[in-house]
Amino acid sequence: METGLKTQLGIQHAAQSDVGLRRTNNQDSHVVHLATSEEAWLRNGHLFIVADGMGAHAAGELASKLAVDTIPLTYQKNRDKPAHVALQKAIQEANHIIHHRGLANPDFQGMGTTASALVLLPRGAIVAHVGDSRVYRLRGAQLDQLSFDHSLVWELTAAGQIAGGSPAIPRNIITRSLGPNPDVEVDLEGPFPVAPGDVFLLCSDGLSGEVKDEEIGIILQCLPPEEAAQLLIDMANLRGGPDNITVIIARVTAHLNEAADVAPAPSAGGGIHPSVWGVLGLSVLVAGALAAASYPIPALIAGGVGVILALLMSNILGGKPDELPRGRLGRGPHRTFSCQPNSAFVQELNRIFEQLRSAAVEEDWRLDWAHIEKLTRSAQQAVARKDFATAIADYGRTISFMMRELKRQSAAGPTGG
Repeated sequence: METGLKTQLGIQHAAQSDVGLRRTNNQDSHVVHLATSEEAWLRNGHLFIVADGMGAHAAGELASKLAVDTIPLTYQKNRDKPAHVALQKAIQEANHIIHHRGLANPDFQGMGTTASALVLLPRGAIVAHVGDSRVYRLRGAQLDQLSFDHSLVWELTAAGQIAGGSPAIPRNIITRSLGPNPDVEVDLEGPFPVAPGDVFLLCSDGLSGEVKDEEIGIILQCLPPEEAAQLLIDMANLRGGPDNITVIIARVTAHLNEAADVAPAPSAGGGIHPSVWGVLGLSVLVAGALAAASYPIPALIAGGVGVILALLMSNILGGKPDELPRGRLGRGPHRTFSCQPNSAFVQELNRIFEQLRSAAVEEDWRLDWAHIEKLTRSAQQAVARKDFATAIADYGRTISFMMRELKRQSAAGPTGG
C-alpha cells in the first residue's frame, strides 16, 4: 500500500493504492504532481492521475505505469499551450507509447490502461479521461461525477438502448482505453468552479465498484483526506476486494485564484493575444498611409483609435491566451448525488464493526480494546445527539484501526509474532 498526505498552495491531498484481496499484483498506478512555485502553479496547476492497467502477466502494470510516467512529462513539455490542450496531447502521447510498446513485445500485445487526470488551476478544474476510472467533486453534501464511464453499460444507457443499466451487461466491460489502438479519443470536461472546502476524488473501479457513490460522498465529508482514503479502501476490501483499489483525494483549503495572490503568468509568446497585435499593426498601417498623404490629424486619430481598441481587446482576451477554454468542455457533471450523513450509514458502519469485533474475538487477535471502546463510545454518544457526521468519523476510525491491526497480525501469524 502507498500513502501520502501533503498540503501545498491551497491543496491538502492524500493518495493510497491497495492490491485488494483477490489479486496477486497491483496493476493500478497513480501520480500527484503539485506545483512547487508560484510560476509553476499559475502556468500548470496541480496535476493528479489514476490509471488502471489491463493485460496478462505484467502487461497491465506496465501500461498503467507508462501512462502515469508519460502524461506529466508531456503535459510539462506543452506548457506553452492551453492547459486542456496540453493535457489532451499528453494522454494521446501516452497512448502512442503504450501501443508501440505492446507491438514490440508479444507478451505485452493488446495491453491497455484507463487514465483519468485532473488539473486544478487558479481559474478552475479541468478533467481529461479515457476508460472508467472516475473523477468526483464533493461540494457541501453534493457529490458530482465529473467524468463519464467509457463502459458498455454507460454507452448503451447514454444512447437510450437500455434504461438505467442492465444486470445482464457486466459493468467492467470498457469501450475505450490507452494502448490497444494507435489513436484514442480523449474526453475533456470543464472548467469546473473550485471553491474552498471542495473535495476532489480520483479512483479506479476497484473502489467505485464496491462502495456506493453516496457512501463515498459521506466519507469524504466526515473525514480528512488521509483517513477518508484509508476508510474507502477498507470498505472496498471488506466487501470482497475483488480488484486493485486506488484513491487520490484533494481538498481545497484556500481560494486557488488567491493562493499566489498574483495575476496569471504570461504565456511563452509574451502574454499578448495575437488579435491585439493584428489591431495594432492595422492601425499603424492606416496612420502611416494618412501621414504620407499629408493628413497628420486623421493619422493621429487613426493611431489613437488603434491603441484604444488594442487595450480594450487585451483586457477582454486576458493576459494568457486561452489558458482555459472559452465556454465549457464536455457535458459534466454526469451524475449528482445527495450525500448527507445519516443514521442508515451509521448503522452500516456499526454492522461492519460488529463483524470485525466478532472475528477478532474468535481468532484471538491482540487489539487495543480500550482505544476501540473509546472510539465506539464516542460514536454512540454522537448518535444519541443525532450528530451523524461525528458518529461516522468515529466508526470509520475504529474500522480502519481494526483492519490495520488485523492485517498486521495476520501477516505475523495468530500469535502476533
